[in-house]
Amino acid sequence: MSYSPNKLLSRFLNLIPIGFASTISATSSSSSDSSIHNRTTVHKTKLCIIGSGPAAHTAAIYAARADLNPILFEGWMANDVAPGGQLTTTTDVDNFPGFPDGVIGADLMDRCRTQSQRFGTNVITETVSKVEFSKRPFRVFTDSRIVEAESVIVATGAVAKRLRFDGSDGFWNRGISACAVCDGAAPIFRNKPLVVIGGGDSAMEEANFLTKYGSKVYIIHRRDNFRASKIMQAKVMSNPKIEVLWNSAVVEAYGDDKNERVVGGVKVKNVMTGDVSDLKVSGLFFAIGHEPATKFLDGQLELDSDGYIVTKPGTTKTSVEGVFAAGDVQDKKYRQAITAAGTGNYCLASFLFCLL
Repeated sequence: MSYSPNKLLSRFLNLIPIGFASTISATSSSSSDSSIHNRTTVHKTKLCIIGSGPAAHTAAIYAARADLNPILFEGWMANDVAPGGQLTTTTDVDNFPGFPDGVIGADLMDRCRTQSQRFGTNVITETVSKVEFSKRPFRVFTDSRIVEAESVIVATGAVAKRLRFDGSDGFWNRGISACAVCDGAAPIFRNKPLVVIGGGDSAMEEANFLTKYGSKVYIIHRRDNFRASKIMQAKVMSNPKIEVLWNSAVVEAYGDDKNERVVGGVKVKNVMTGDVSDLKVSGLFFAIGHEPATKFLDGQLELDSDGYIVTKPGTTKTSVEGVFAAGDVQDKKYRQAITAAGTGNYCLASFLFCLL
């Protein structure tokens, strides 16, 4: 049976008491709460969202417009990233629809946050440290409060793994990136020599992708063989624009002669001989994987071998009924702001259908 969006929303709203979201004092909670925090503030809500990126705020906007009064925990430097997620670490975002001249990543997330709050989302700048998904209502914990929620959306994202060496922080987003698909087409990389660090499938994919824009792509790998699949290795080795530097590691990135604020080259050390060579390049891309922010779940949701939340095919449903996952925390393939926002939207659709 199919429903129009308006009919679906109407049926859904009839199921929700007006003003359901409420706050109660810790003294009225169960005695078990006292062992956690004697003065903890306890909230009750229909929906709690954990995360602060495009997926989290898209879900919040739809939920708030449906009068669910969602509570959203945006975290405070969770995973060493400011509220707003990975986009707050980027400068120009040129591939998000609606911004023909581009938009600063942090500004985009500020707009998403403002839009969430406009419709009534209660945004709390605290980091979730623990959850209890064994029974309903689910419980979400920070250092100072507990939220009891009928449903939870986990949209905590994933952080790109980065190596640390001289210049790796100073040139971040100034020639150093962790997403070739996001940044590879930028003017500063076009027709310039580039570097990819890594040895897995992601590194192979990024190197091949970058050959569309760069004049040459070096893959720097600290071993003498790749761990990537054979087919991906074959694509790389047969690409005339790619050169592999085996048994090597980047030890420094330095500025361009004409513009010290952007990458002009890297120093590469041969880990077998200790020799250091100079490589003139205009961009460096980490392709050593991502780390999904799922440790706080403490094994209460099914995760794959890389730590990403497993969702049922074609849905955002997790292994626990009533708990959904959206964005990069469950997506290791696309990892784009627009696809994350789409799954945030889809979370609400899944949530609505669960109640019908």
